[in-house]
Amino acid sequence: MLADFYQLSRDPVERILPVIAGRILSDGGRLLVVSQSAEQRGAISDALWNHAPESFLAHGDADGDRPQVQPILLSAVAQADNGARNIALADGIWRQEATAFDRAFLFFDQAGIGGARDCWRMLGGQEGVERRFWRQEGRKWVQGP
Repeated sequence: MLADFYQLSRDPVERILPVIAGRILSDGGRLLVVSQSAEQRGAISDALWNHAPESFLAHGDADGDRPQVQPILLSAVAQADNGARNIALADGIWRQEATAFDRAFLFFDQAGIGGARDCWRMLGGQEGVERRFWRQEGRKWVQGP
């Protein structure tokens, strides 16, 4: 399992997630986006609609009709009813269920640094887990140590 830690310093998750989601979809994958906040899930949904004028990132809510057909599923819980092998933890809260996915993205801001550090250490002791840390430098993402 690959765990990508994204430290948000300039842009909110709603600006970053559509780019990652687009790459996952273009590779034929599916994505589960998890946030406890209905407001944040709504902002992410809006961003997926409006990310790029030439493309729409198909998505739906786990509580909506036919969640199993959604390429990107927005949910309050880490349950991939759409068969996703990729999970984005948009609210900065790690869920142990994420270790069952092929790839996990943990997005966190300044307020979530402590929890992200704890999660980094916890995952470091687990066999079969590769961790990567990303930080924003201007408009670019740079992989950290």
